[in-house]
This record gives sequence, structure tokens and C-alpha cells, in this order.
Amino acid sequence: MVNRRKSRELAMQALFYMDMSKSDSEETIKLFCDNFIFSKEASLFFLKLVNGVIHTRQDIDPIIERFSSNWKMSRMSCVDRNIMRIAVYELLFCSDIPSKVSMNEAIDIGKKFGTEESGAFINGILDSIHIALEKEEINIELGFVQK
Repeated sequence: MVNRRKSRELAMQALFYMDMSKSDSEETIKLFCDNFIFSKEASLFFLKLVNGVIHTRQDIDPIIERFSSNWKMSRMSCVDRNIMRIAVYELLFCSDIPSKVSMNEAIDIGKKFGTEESGAFINGILDSIHIALEKEEINIELGFVQK
């Protein structure tokens, strides 16, 4: 779906902007939206992703760090970390989206907006998270990642 891909790309850009400006307020989201043209469908999915990541980041970030082979979130490129936040949000909280779709979309967006290594980096982390989810090693309701 072209609209969903566009929504994911814009969500990554909005989260990047919020990350760099250190503000995830409603005003920041509105300012971002005022500068881009959205279809109604793209806008709804965009807002679901951005607000979902903002409200679950305290659960998502430790999971990404846990599976990133000792990379702290602050050391990751801003593009890569926000792409992974979106994908992990989808893996954990969007049961209507197949895991492989979320992962493939993240990898493709990483290749488009990130560095030469972004696709492989994102793929490795998301694949490890996906396997852990399948093995039920991640329990988001309890607020921790089982080892």
C-alpha cells in the first residue's frame, strides 16, 4: 500500500524531527503536519504510528537496545532508531499488520533514508526481536524483556 509506505516514511521523518528538537508535543506534531500534504488515509495511519511510538517509547527503546548487540539508542543514527521504533511499535501493538510487512517496510525505508549499512543493521535487530516475540521472550505487559 502506497499510502501506508508514505505514512511510515513521514512518521520516521516526524519522529526524527521530534528527536532532534527534543520535543514530542502536540504542537510539534502539528507544525510537522502543517508542512506536508497528507491524504486522509495516510494521515490516520501516520498519526497512529507517531502517537503510538511516543506513548510506548519507554517500552520500545529498552527492547531495541536489548537486541542491538550493546548499541545504546543514543549511539544509533537518528534515522535508524526511529525506523526501528516504528517497526517495533507495529510488531508489538498492531496485530492487524503481518510482522514480515513491518520488518520489510522498515528495511526498505532504512535503505532509502539511512546509510549503506542501515538496511542490514535494522534487519538484524528486528529479526532478533521478531524471533523473541515468537518464542514469547518479550512480555510488554510486565514491562521487561525475559532473557
